[in-house]
Amino acid sequence: MADYIVGLTGGIGSGKTTVANLFAELGITLVDADVIARDVVMKGSYGLAQIAQHFGDDILLDDGNLDRAKLRERIFQDDTERVWLNGLLHPLIRETMLKQCEQAQSNYVIMVVPLLFENGLDSLVDRTLLVDISPELQQQRTMCRDSVTAQQVKNIIGSQASRAEKLSKADDVIDNQGKISALKCKVEALHNFYLKLSSNS
Repeated sequence: MADYIVGLTGGIGSGKTTVANLFAELGITLVDADVIARDVVMKGSYGLAQIAQHFGDDILLDDGNLDRAKLRERIFQDDTERVWLNGLLHPLIRETMLKQCEQAQSNYVIMVVPLLFENGLDSLVDRTLLVDISPELQQQRTMCRDSVTAQQVKNIIGSQASRAEKLSKADDVIDNQGKISALKCKVEALHNFYLKLSSNS
């Protein structure tokens, strides 16, 4: 079991996934909140049964899977529904993340959580790592990657903690405005640092 957990976060389009994958290439187990969030509402799951009971069966697709677009629409129209959904899913996600950390075989674990600080999940980790880029670059990369409008990206960035707030809370910061080769060096340096920290914990 890995006793040392590093929480990896960053705004949309910052390159969290790229950084996480570089740690994975070094043999480190990743526990990804986004993947788990999908798993806890998979067909046949307790989470999906609760959602269908609460919102009705029309929240499901014909094949019995969750209609994500319809759910998104419902919770963005009604704050109380969003609060209800978060109340159901957050504990399930947290429990699964901690279980996966316990099962990890690497010296430390990278827990990838987009809203690490916003959802108070930094309380679960020993150290936090922020992938940081400028809001302009964030916007540019996200528009290219997701084919969304500038306004949509601005809305998403606006709903997350500010850059200054994240920088003030993070223990370590990776500046991801340059080339992938520079990123690899930064990740390797942090990897060696985390190995030392985990062996002393």
